[in-house]
Amino acid sequence: MLSLIYARSLDHCIGDRGMIPWHLPDDFAHFENTTSGKPIIMGRKTYEDHQSALPDRLNIVISSQEDYQTAPGIVLVHSLQDALAHAQKQSQDVFIIGGVSFFNAALPRAAVVYETIVNANIAGDTILPDYDFSDWASILLQDHPVDELHQFAFKIYRHERIGPALR
Repeated sequence: MLSLIYARSLDHCIGDRGMIPWHLPDDFAHFENTTSGKPIIMGRKTYEDHQSALPDRLNIVISSQEDYQTAPGIVLVHSLQDALAHAQKQSQDVFIIGGVSFFNAALPRAAVVYETIVNANIAGDTILPDYDFSDWASILLQDHPVDELHQFAFKIYRHERIGPALR
């Protein structure tokens, strides 16, 4: 099963200058718990946000640069198709974790999307399109308020495709 997982602001920002523009520990815990033990696929720019292998999962980075250097524990491939083929050797449950072009390319094939909506407008430089989940089955997993560790409230949704995904 192919899944996407991301956090976005109300105005669809997912990043600014190569970084996530908020610090929400409980959303990060959701990401960790949801993806742990599963292959994760990311583009080069998403990888450069942390520049290390995320523990307890197969980390696959897509880059068109043949000589791109990654940290130990990272599998480097040169296309989304190659990334999916490599990931599915380990598990049928695979996650796309960024960036925008890979979310857009994978959405037609995705069975599930985990979407965190951060209750803020962020003037970032990486914007996700407004995906239409009206014909998906959507469940609110968490409604988190502002508190001493979380500068913004957020909601986490699980959208599951009702019809078949593209292959």
